[in-house]
Amino acid sequence: MSIRTRDAVASMPDAITRRIGASRYQLWFDRNAHFRCEGDVLVVGVPNRHFQEWLQRTFTGAVAEAALEVHGRPMDVRFVIDPTLFQAARAEQAAVIAPVVASTPAPEPTQKPAARKAKSAAPEPEAEPATKSGQRKARRWHRLNEFVVGPCNRVAHASAQSVVEAPGEAANPLVLHGPVGTGKTHLLEGIYGSTRKLHPDWRVVYVTTEDFTNRFVQAMRHDRIAAFRKQFREVDVLLVDDLHFLASKKATQEEFLHTFDTLLADGRQMVLTCDCHPRLADDFSPELTDRLLGGAVWGLTPPDGDTRLAILRAKAGAADGVPIPDDVLKFIASQLRGNVRELEGSLQSVRHFGRVTGRRIDVPMVREALGELLRHAVRVVHLADVDRAVCGVLRLNPGTLQDKGRAWAISHPRMVAMFLCRKHTASSYADVGGHFGGRNHSTVVAAEKKVRKWIQDNEELSLGERRVRVREIVERVERDLLR
Repeated sequence: MSIRTRDAVASMPDAITRRIGASRYQLWFDRNAHFRCEGDVLVVGVPNRHFQEWLQRTFTGAVAEAALEVHGRPMDVRFVIDPTLFQAARAEQAAVIAPVVASTPAPEPTQKPAARKAKSAAPEPEAEPATKSGQRKARRWHRLNEFVVGPCNRVAHASAQSVVEAPGEAANPLVLHGPVGTGKTHLLEGIYGSTRKLHPDWRVVYVTTEDFTNRFVQAMRHDRIAAFRKQFREVDVLLVDDLHFLASKKATQEEFLHTFDTLLADGRQMVLTCDCHPRLADDFSPELTDRLLGGAVWGLTPPDGDTRLAILRAKAGAADGVPIPDDVLKFIASQLRGNVRELEGSLQSVRHFGRVTGRRIDVPMVREALGELLRHAVRVVHLADVDRAVCGVLRLNPGTLQDKGRAWAISHPRMVAMFLCRKHTASSYADVGGHFGGRNHSTVVAAEKKVRKWIQDNEELSLGERRVRVREIVERVERDLLR
C-alpha cells in the first residue's frame, strides 16, 4: 500500500464522523471496523454478519461519500467479516461479565443535550436482587451484537439499534412483544448496555415490572412516594421488562402511567416488553394501552429453521467445553421448534450427557440424550395447515375462509382461524391477514382479541343450524393440527 493510500485510509474515520456524527461513529465503527483499499474498492472489515448487514444497510452512502472525499475518486464500498475483529469480539464476549452498575448511584450528568432538562441527582433503581449474605451476584448482561437476527425478529432488532443511536428521537415508546424465549429481554438488556456505554453520564434504568411494583408498594407503606417518583421520573432512559405483570394492578398502573407521561413529555426514551400486543392485553387500562400504541410496537416470534441453526451455532461457539459437530446442530435445529431457551437447554443436555457417559457427540448420541424432548417436540404448523384444519372441522369448502364475504357463517370461522394462526405459527399479523383474503394488520389483531374473549366467556357460534362452543372448535382443530 502506498503512503498516499495509507494516509487516505487513516483519514476515513474523520471523514465518516463528519457525516454521521461522533456518537454514531463511536457506537458502530470505533473498534468495530478496519478499512483497506483494493483498487477502486474500499473494503470495510467488521466483526460479524450482523454488523455487516447493519452497516451496509445504514451507512453505505456515508462511507462512499467519505471515500470520495479522502481518495479523490468514486469508490465502491464492500463490507466483509474481518477474522481479527471476529476473534477479538469472541474473546471479549467470553471474558467480559458486565458489572452490576445499577446497584450504585449513577454519576451526576456533566453535560446533557440542550433538549434535556437539568435534573437533581437521584439514586438509580437496582437491577439485581441481593443474596442472603447481602452480596449482589454479578450478572451476565446480554449484548446487542450477540443477538442472532432472523426473519422472526429482524425489525425488533433494528428498532433496538435505532433507539441506541438516537434515544428519545427514535420510536418512543418502543414496545417489544412476543412469547417467552423469543429474545425480548435480550434486546432490552442490549439496549441498556449499549446506551450506558455510549452515554456514561446518563441515568439509564433497567427494571422488571415486578420490581417496579414492589418498590411502589414499599414506598406507599413507608410514606416515601416522593423519593420513589424521583427515582423513576428523572431518568434519561427507562427500560421496563414484562409489562404484562401490571395486569389487574390498578394502582400500580396508574402510577406507571403518570411516570410514562412525565418521561414522554420530557423527551426521555422508554422501551417496554410484554407477552402480547397491547391491544390484546385486556387488563391494561385504556389509557395505558393508548400510550403504548403511540410509539412503535414490534413482535418477536419463535425462530424459524435457519435462525434456530444460527442460534445453536452461536451458543455452541460461545460455550466452553467439547465442540459440537455441525451435523448435530443441524439435526437439533430440524427437530426442536421451540424457543431459544429450549435450544440452549438442548446444548447443555447434550454436553452433560457426553461428559457423564464418556461418549462422542454425534447424532445417535443426541437422539438418546434428547429422547424425551424430541418425543414432545411440536411439528411446524403453517397458515395453510390451520386453514385446512378449520375448514375440515367446520365442514366448510376449501378456500371459504379466503372469500371476501362478511356473513357470520364465514367471518366467525375466519376469526377463529386467525386466532389459531397467531397461536401456532410464526407468521406476523400482516402475513395472517394476507392469507385470509388480503386483510390488514388491525383486522387480525381484532379477531385474535375477539376469539380470546369468546373462549374466556365460553361463547357459542352459530354455524347454519349448528351451535358450537368456540372452546370446543379450537380444541378439535388443535388436535388435528398437532397429532
